[in-house]
Parts: sequence; C-alpha cells; structure tokens
Amino acid sequence: MRVQKNTGSVPAEGPRLQWDDVRYFLELARIGSLSGAARSLSVEHSTVARRVEALEQSLDVRLFDRLPKGWSLTAEGEALARQAARLDDEAQAFARAAVGVSSLKGTVRLSAPPVLASHLLVPGMAALRARWANVDLEVVGESRDANLARGEADLAIRLSRPTAPGLVARCIGKMGYGLYAAAGYADRPQSEWAFLGYDESLGQVPQQRWLNQIAGDRRFVFRSNDLAALLHAARAGLGVAALPGFLAAHDPALCLLSDHAGAAVRQIWLVMHPDVKRSPRVRLIADVLVELIGQTAELSMA
Repeated sequence: MRVQKNTGSVPAEGPRLQWDDVRYFLELARIGSLSGAARSLSVEHSTVARRVEALEQSLDVRLFDRLPKGWSLTAEGEALARQAARLDDEAQAFARAAVGVSSLKGTVRLSAPPVLASHLLVPGMAALRARWANVDLEVVGESRDANLARGEADLAIRLSRPTAPGLVARCIGKMGYGLYAAAGYADRPQSEWAFLGYDESLGQVPQQRWLNQIAGDRRFVFRSNDLAALLHAARAGLGVAALPGFLAAHDPALCLLSDHAGAAVRQIWLVMHPDVKRSPRVRLIADVLVELIGQTAELSMA
C-alpha cells in the first residue's frame, strides 16, 4: 500500500488562552487603572499590562483604549468583561465547593483586624495548637473586609455585622473599651488632658464616638487609622486613648482612667460563606475561634 505524504500547509496555532490572563483583564476592567488593579492583585503594574496584552494577542481583540487617566474598555472589551465576570463567579463557586468537600487536612485562611489578629488570635490559636494539629492556618491582618465570595479568605473575624448578602455570620463575643493613658497621666488635671483618636476614615466607629463625647472641647493631639499606633502613643505619654481591654488591661505602661458612663463595646462576628461551611477543617478552626473568644476574659474588660 502506498502512503502519500500530506504536503498541505497546517495553519499555525495562535497563542493559547490563559485563565490567569482573563483574571487580570477582569480586575483591570473593574478598577480601571493599572496601579489599582496591581494593588488588588498584589503584583507590579507592568505585570497587569503584560498579561492583558497577552490576552488581547491570543484573542486578536483590542480590549482597552490606553488613555492618560486610565484604561477604558472598548465595546468588545465591555462585552467580554460581562462574560468574564460570569466565568469568574463560576470559578469561585467551584473553589468554594472544593473546600466544602475537603478533609481535616489542608490550609484555612482567616482574615481579621490587624491588632486583634496579632495580639489575641495568633497567641490564642498557638496555645490551642493541639486542637488543629493537621491544619495549616494562614492569618491575614487587614482593616478592610475580605471578599469571602471571591475566596480571599475562608473565615473572617469582624467587629460589625456583615452587610454583604449570602454570608453566614455569628456573634461570638463582645470587646469592651476603656480610657487608658500612660502610668501617672491621671495625676494631671482633667482639663489638661490631651486625646489620641482615629482619623476621619474611622471617625464613626463606636469607640471614637464615645471618646469624642468624653474629650468635648479638649484637643486631639494625635490621630491615626492604626490601633497599634494609638497604643504606642498612649504608652509614650502623648495622651488618653480608647483602647480594648485585651490590649491594654495588663500593660504595665498603661493605667485605666476613671470610669466613664457608656463605655464602648463592639460585637465580634465570625463570618464565612455557606459553601465553605461544610468543610471539616473550616468548621474545626471556626470552633476553635469560638472557644478562644469565649474564654478570653480580657475582651470584656474596659
């Protein structure tokens, strides 16, 4: 039998579509700037540009107009962004379902306010290590609310009830605040007290509103969006701060000033997406957190 060689030309295969390129495209479409998308993805802005350009080449479609004030979606880009968002939702649902059928082994990612994470949760969880010996715990201290639907964390500790739909939330404790200053500060006349508080970005949190009432017309000589900065400012003698009991009650450099009516109290919420609630390892860490918060008497201390 005679076999003939195929001498016809074979079309060259173009660049293959990469899902990660779609993810970069979607983030840039949502935010509209390279720098913003880069911050969200924790990469360099050049990486975002390179991945989006690779997607454009693989699709042979121009997705963005490069403008001086940002990257603007073309008509083709807008149509594909809607489809990409649906794909991303499905990918996140798949990832959550995978967590839901997982075993007691693996990683659990926990998001929590920075100081609460570093000064309470990490030491407390370490002391209870035998309870979660087969789990790798990843704790992310962050002031923003992690997007649980997008898999940014499996569990979150928050100081207010979540408003995003579709989340499972449980109040697992309360955190009391008191009026603290450096040892000996109370010897000063109260008319000479100076105050340390949050900046405008956190001006409406309960402890700051309470402190504003106490301060009245007296000066705030130091403001920050960082609770650790306020703690160190109080320890250094700069003035009076509203601090949580777990952080300040046993600090020898600080003293609790006289009681004031209406001391601020914050609820502590444990939050998760219902899809990951079925995961044995997520449930285990959730149970340990509930136990830890419940047995920490300092949380209720002013």
